[in-house]
Amino acid sequence: MSKQDKHRTEGKSDFSEQIGSKAARKLKAQQQVTQTVWSGLGMMGLIGWSVSIPTLLGAALGMWLDENNPSHHSWTLALLTVGLGLGCFNAWHWVTKESREINEQEENKGE
Repeated sequence: MSKQDKHRTEGKSDFSEQIGSKAARKLKAQQQVTQTVWSGLGMMGLIGWSVSIPTLLGAALGMWLDENNPSHHSWTLALLTVGLGLGCFNAWHWVTKESREINEQEENKGE
């Protein structure tokens, strides 16, 4: 094998490695974007349900109490407000937890 042939073989090897590493980076980036989009949509759905379910349950329980136990104040309004507050607290808790996990993952990637 001549010196020129050896140089060509090494050049092809380096070129192949560069292409392989670029392709791997592109695939990894595509997977991260896809995961980010789907996880973002899932998080929006989770937050929506975590707020709406307690609010609706509070309103339903309040309506039932208003029918079966009438009083001077509205149970529906009071329990609707309590359900909304609990739902917002629950959503805040989830967002804080996910944010903390994302920050930890980013810190681990940097090491």
